Amino acid sequence: MDKKPDNKNMPIDVGPDRPHIKVIECPRDAMQGIAEFIPTETKAAYINQLLKVGFDTVDFGSFVSPKAIPQMRDTAEVLGMLNMDDTTSKLLAIIANERGAMDAAQFDEISYLGYPFSISETFQLRNTNATIEESLSRVEEIRQICHRYNKKMVVYISMGFGNPYGDMWSVEICQKWVDKLADMDIRIMALSDTIGIATPDSILYLFKHLIPPYPDVEFGAHLHTQPHNWLPKIEAALTGGCRRFDSAMKGFGGCPMAKDDLTGNMATENLVQYLEQQKKATGLDKSELKKAMTLANKVFK
Repeated sequence: MDKKPDNKNMPIDVGPDRPHIKVIECPRDAMQGIAEFIPTETKAAYINQLLKVGFDTVDFGSFVSPKAIPQMRDTAEVLGMLNMDDTTSKLLAIIANERGAMDAAQFDEISYLGYPFSISETFQLRNTNATIEESLSRVEEIRQICHRYNKKMVVYISMGFGNPYGDMWSVEICQKWVDKLADMDIRIMALSDTIGIATPDSILYLFKHLIPPYPDVEFGAHLHTQPHNWLPKIEAALTGGCRRFDSAMKGFGGCPMAKDDLTGNMATENLVQYLEQQKKATGLDKSELKKAMTLANKVFK
């Protein structure tokens, strides 16, 4: 893992000494696997409260087939109800192909388009109906759409820490695809522990070796955890130099396309508490965060 990109971009402030941590709140990930439809007004009210907290980004919805993810079929309607006037947070929408990217790109309120790029062939087909090579072509098409519409692209390296399908996985395979994506000028990548099987050792190793060669790439951690194993995973990612963390209130959610059972997201309250203990700045309003946690109990019954 010693490849260094041949580029002259100025390094962005993502090194291990950077004091500020980006917290990406993911209500979309928390909601998408729930079978009972959450009313549009309820979603919008909850996301509006999240926008008051001061998260760097709110992953609020997705422009994907309603047959695949029925819960997200009202994303455009939710967006129309959001108050973006008094927030510093940016909005991220998940897309699975060029059509979804074009749909999302029409909205000025959306800053980021997130694409799940799986390094498991089985899961890539299952999640986006494309092979890995086809998905790589989609990345390029979506990147061009982002460029035309002044959006930024976030690529999620899903199944980044292994998969349950028997597909080959190794840190070298993960490195290979990161290299390819970086060569395509992808500047934000989030390593995704899609099914919650990452170990602290694998998390530390990957971030420690991926981050230094790419000073102009922002690497994030999208970790799915359970109540007994979240802390070592955060510690490992932080020690490895990660300064961008995805989370969801109360740890709700998981990927409905990955397995029949959902492995919860990193709980925002756990992440924030740990970062405070480590004296890492997040820029979050604690009183608004408390209100959001109270509201989360009503949204996710």
